[in-house]
Amino acid sequence: MTAWPERPRWVPDELYPFEDRWADIDGNLVHYVDEGTGPPLLLLNGNPSWSFGWRDVVLGLRHRFRCIAPDYPGFGLSRGAPGYDFRPRSHSAVVEALIDRLGITELTVFGYAWGGPIGLGLAGRRPELIRSLVIGNTWAWPDDRLRVRLFAAVMGGPLSPLLVERLDLMVRLYLPVNLKRGPLTAAEKRAYEGPWPPRRRRPMTILPREIVTGRAYLREVEAGLRQLRTKPALIVWPDSDPGFGEDELRRWQALFPAARTSRLRRAGQFIDEDAPDDVVRAIVDWWDTTPGLGAPMRQTSSLDASAAGAPAGHGMPP
Repeated sequence: MTAWPERPRWVPDELYPFEDRWADIDGNLVHYVDEGTGPPLLLLNGNPSWSFGWRDVVLGLRHRFRCIAPDYPGFGLSRGAPGYDFRPRSHSAVVEALIDRLGITELTVFGYAWGGPIGLGLAGRRPELIRSLVIGNTWAWPDDRLRVRLFAAVMGGPLSPLLVERLDLMVRLYLPVNLKRGPLTAAEKRAYEGPWPPRRRRPMTILPREIVTGRAYLREVEAGLRQLRTKPALIVWPDSDPGFGEDELRRWQALFPAARTSRLRRAGQFIDEDAPDDVVRAIVDWWDTTPGLGAPMRQTSSLDASAAGAPAGHGMPP
């Protein structure tokens, strides 16, 4: 029997009351949360967060859903195999392998920030596994906006060894600045800082760089959206994420015109940490009122067809 690592002391049991689960995926030691029963819901975070950020969403949904929140290799409690490149394409492949390992189908994928391209890459490659989508503040296409390219250059470029690997600004500055509803507690800060001792911070620099250098993967994710347009979708969109605003929201609404949009007021990029109760309510309400998910499918009869002007007898059977 494999001896899995013990939980680090910087993970507070009272805030993260979940069983630690582990899988060896191609030499990567992958930690994940798997809580609750019901329809499976895959939760994918952005950089530099980990499954700790989803804790209150999991607590709010595990009585209705099977909540699965993996840590990408190099993030949270997971460790990358020797030679692992920490790129979004590789993270997406690891998540896909974990879902296959767990034997999950009829999956709802929910990602924000980098969790979007990571999860939607999986969904586009394997649409037969996907039941529905929850789309957070994210993107799924090459992004040429100047401010995005500047962010990639600063946090993923030549200054990243100083700014990220030495000064830890992704965790100590970028994350708290993008939380709008209040500061982290001391215990929460330790849980976010814990995965990133000085010699393990390089994975945080890869994802900003991939905004520019990962265009080929982003084009593949964008192409895969065609396989998903008929899936039920919910868009949960914060009003205070400087990276994703109204233009990106309108693009998602055009791609999924039947999707419901739930706006998160006074919420920043890390919506799992900033607005978990709002996220839980939005998902439960959408699920319970969407035909084919929690709501019963409306049965069409010949009377409906006649009322709509179709010849009697040409409706769907009751």
